[in-house]
Amino acid sequence: MLLKQKGITQVIVVGLLANTSIASTARYAMEFGYHVTLVRDATAAFTHDMMHAAHALNGTTFAHSILTTTEVIAALAAASHFEEIVK
Repeated sequence: MLLKQKGITQVIVVGLLANTSIASTARYAMEFGYHVTLVRDATAAFTHDMMHAAHALNGTTFAHSILTTTEVIAALAAASHFEEIVK
């Protein structure tokens, strides 16, 4: 895959519809060996029940992390800071 050729090992998933296309994309990424982060408040579905299914029921089977946008930004900032220290 092109992502792996570029050294990318992690995928952050956001968008519409959490219980269908987002879940499918995230599941395929996990099956291809990527670390998958599902962003809880940056995905949407038509109903609360569909969102619950996407995050609480199905998401735990393919996402390594289910975070909020604020948590993702903090994690990216911390990782970026760590990379600067290592250089």
